[in-house]
Amino acid sequence: MSVTFSWLGHSAFHMDIDGHQIVIDPFLTGNPLAAAGPSELNPEIIFLSHGHGDHTGDTVQIAKRSGAKVVCNFEVGNWLMHQGLQNVHQGNPGGGYDHGFVHCKFTVAFHSSSMPDGSYGGVACGFLLTTKAANKRIYFAGDTALFSDMQLIGERKIDIAFLPIGDNFTMGPADSIQAIKWLRPKYAFPIHYNTFDMISQNAGDWANRVSSETDTQPIVLDPGGSYTLE
Repeated sequence: MSVTFSWLGHSAFHMDIDGHQIVIDPFLTGNPLAAAGPSELNPEIIFLSHGHGDHTGDTVQIAKRSGAKVVCNFEVGNWLMHQGLQNVHQGNPGGGYDHGFVHCKFTVAFHSSSMPDGSYGGVACGFLLTTKAANKRIYFAGDTALFSDMQLIGERKIDIAFLPIGDNFTMGPADSIQAIKWLRPKYAFPIHYNTFDMISQNAGDWANRVSSETDTQPIVLDPGGSYTLE
């Protein structure tokens, strides 16, 4: 059994987890780097890290068509239900829930959160996903600053960490290197960069720093690229 993920640009991912399909932060419409359209995705679960439009993206459209369960914080869930979604699972940092093929624990993310219409979006979150069959542990940090409790998350033996490197709105490359040192994942993947000029970064330079300054293996893909964790 394995986990295969495809980067769809920005912080959006499609993942095949032991034959089950999930999507994370499906910002596709309006994303200049989007490697798929919302009609191409048929997930069982959509995970949303927070309410900003470059993360909620096409969630409502995808969920209404596919019937996917949306996992998000309490306030984002309330907003989604007002948009007509019914299959919504709400949580908050520190809490976890078994979704069958994957367990999701909400983690802290130091960032703001508001909905596309400006309403309150609760707190931003990350996710610690533990797959059942392949027994992989995936840390999706979401939009966040560096924070010292990443050292505690690292004690969970992370297989891969998805970390923002864009700077300005989130931590940049230098802080992501410190995050990797605290998290100690086998692999690290950069997110939330190069979508817009304000968050432009050189992922190759970042990967060189990861390789030279940590024991973690960097993975860098173009949007649409895929990687399999065996």
